[in-house]
Amino acid sequence: MWPISRFGIDMNDDAYGFLEVRGLVTSIVAADAMVKTAQVRLMAKIENRPGLITLVISGDLGACSAAIDAGRTAAASIGQVVSEKVMGRPDLGLRIFFE
Repeated sequence: MWPISRFGIDMNDDAYGFLEVRGLVTSIVAADAMVKTAQVRLMAKIENRPGLITLVISGDLGACSAAIDAGRTAAASIGQVVSEKVMGRPDLGLRIFFE
């Protein structure tokens, strides 16, 4: 069993990836590409404003980087990518943003 923190975060995850896109279909295509490309978990889908959706993934740093690259490419092929970020060694307190 993998160690789990009291916040529910897998302690073996050393990165989060964020991909913000415009549109539901674009977000579905991006999420599908990300989880199929690398060993990552889709942690959250956050709707910021009407039409803007942020996808949050977790995994190791290399997997998150590869997944965000794949998600960006897939999303850009059918819609608009607004922003992206891979965050290595995130603080456990950040979990509150996507619970």
